[in-house]
Amino acid sequence: MPRRSSWKSACRSADRSLMNHDSPLHLLARDIRRCRLCEDKLPLGPRPVIQVHRRARVLIVGQAPGRRVHETGRPFNDPSGVRLRGWLGVDEDCFYDPERFALVPMAFCYPGTTKGGDLAPPPECAQNWRRPLLDCLESVQVTILLGRHALAWHLPGVGGSIADIVASWREHAPRVFVAPHPSPRNQRWLRNNPAFERETVPAMRRAVADALR
Repeated sequence: MPRRSSWKSACRSADRSLMNHDSPLHLLARDIRRCRLCEDKLPLGPRPVIQVHRRARVLIVGQAPGRRVHETGRPFNDPSGVRLRGWLGVDEDCFYDPERFALVPMAFCYPGTTKGGDLAPPPECAQNWRRPLLDCLESVQVTILLGRHALAWHLPGVGGSIADIVASWREHAPRVFVAPHPSPRNQRWLRNNPAFERETVPAMRRAVADALR
């Protein structure tokens, strides 16, 4: 695994477009899509799903692909994605433009389910791929962290419940926003925390709009 400094240096000297198939980000994304590190843990087998480009302005950090995303190979191609795009105020054409949005979950493959929902992201993804990948995303202006796993990795010193952290969104805005996962399973959370959609979502939408200008 290359050191962080070497990846940064390589990314800065590479062509800014992924049309250059020798660019560090293109090669890294290719290797991620071929990854089989967690193959023995995955009930449907490996199918890494990401969307990246060096010019992406907004980074969305989810948990891991759901079953529908695994089947289609398209990130957030499910009810969670519909709600997320509504929060952000963007349509599918904008959301699936890799020069605007980088979609980089904490794990790239569907981990399977348990009684309470999807299993936690296998840690191998973050351990092996996350830092060099983020080092190549040099144009990101806004990062949106969806759920506990994204929060724990990107803001490791921040404690408290998701509700408490979301309520203190001004401490990290406009560069970083913490949000609950947009899954339909979180409907009760949204009802119990109306300030998120009343206050945080409009601020997040403005920050995204500013970043995409």
